[in-house]
Amino acid sequence: MTAKSTNRCSFWLPKKKRSCANTRLESSVFCGNHSQRLEGEWIPCPIDPSHSVLKENLEGHVKRCPLLKQTVALSGQCFYEKGINGGNEEGEEVVVTSEMKRNLVYSMSVSKFYELVKKIEDVHSGVDIEDSYLSPEACNIWFNKEIDRKIPFQEKHVLQQGSILGNLEKIGVLKKYNKNVEGRDDSVSAVVEFGAGRGYLTQMLADCYGVKKVYLVERKSYKLKADRSLRQKENLVLERMRIDIEDLNLNAVEALHGVPYVAIGKHLCGPATDLSLRCCLSRQDGESPVLKGLAIATCCHHLCQWKSYINKEYISSLGMSKDEFHIMTWFTSWAVDDDHGSNLPEETDLLASNAKEEEEVEDDSLSSVEEVVKKMKPMERAVLGFKCKQIIDSGRMKWVKQHGLHSKLVKYIPASISPENTLLIAGSST
Repeated sequence: MTAKSTNRCSFWLPKKKRSCANTRLESSVFCGNHSQRLEGEWIPCPIDPSHSVLKENLEGHVKRCPLLKQTVALSGQCFYEKGINGGNEEGEEVVVTSEMKRNLVYSMSVSKFYELVKKIEDVHSGVDIEDSYLSPEACNIWFNKEIDRKIPFQEKHVLQQGSILGNLEKIGVLKKYNKNVEGRDDSVSAVVEFGAGRGYLTQMLADCYGVKKVYLVERKSYKLKADRSLRQKENLVLERMRIDIEDLNLNAVEALHGVPYVAIGKHLCGPATDLSLRCCLSRQDGESPVLKGLAIATCCHHLCQWKSYINKEYISSLGMSKDEFHIMTWFTSWAVDDDHGSNLPEETDLLASNAKEEEEVEDDSLSSVEEVVKKMKPMERAVLGFKCKQIIDSGRMKWVKQHGLHSKLVKYIPASISPENTLLIAGSST
């Protein structure tokens, strides 16, 4: 063992199958990141709460935090407006954690638990979601792998992306791009992809339907992005906006003033769906971008928060409280947990096969909700989780409809490809 290696942190990284390469502290066998932290000594960084800092070092840290420069640059952008899409009308700042949600569930009486489950069953009976698994002809160059082989992709993602775009085509928002017909221009004017990641959903849209302006909204940095390929397209303007959706004022993007655009997003986790909808539809005036349609594949409902949820009025109209909403979001984790995972049957079959078996039998011998939950079968929990997810999405769909778009929920891909298979699709009537 070399002298250099003896100075390295001894913390084992199981995913990388090696020890941490950072230099250990003089008084410890671990580095500063992995040494044992005493209660009260560490606080979230005010610039980026995803990492912590010793309280005694806070003043110096905020001056040299690696994200300081990025934060200052972001705050100077014309489209940056802190919290504009947060929907925090009540001044509620606290994020309700998974542990807090679980405590809400287990603090209920058994009778109240059964009452809530019955309420969820009744509400879900009115939720309408149709199957719409599409493989549009316009996307054949991707389905047939006739694209640049340097573009990294997996077949299941291509099927998902193709069906998202096919559903937009089905409702008339997209038209097949035909660049070979002289004088014909069926391309959409602009696309805004929320939670864009590497941007390959937009890449497929640009390849198969044509587009003139591309805005990729993503707060994280990624390698192997689609940007390079997109920039090589003639007459295409691309802007990657590194910003949290919560802080994006789309009306302040001058190049989009009065421009018809399509909003898309694949697997917008938890509250990101609500933030995106509010970003597109909350503040419309004469100079606003013109939303012609949207397609958002929702996911991670267990992360949803009452403070940002788009349609609190809908939940309240169902006779549900804020706490019951958070309990529902906790139930949603049962839909795709490890108890069934890849063995999950088609969602429609799952719901149908359990329909006759879901008469609730209250067992007086069970003294706590925790005992009730432990006695539930994995498929029973899965069914309840899916119903909660669909109720949450139904409220979003109704909110979009209230804002003037024809909207609906569809299952855009079989659950065998992805159990997160609900798509909120909407288009204007003009």
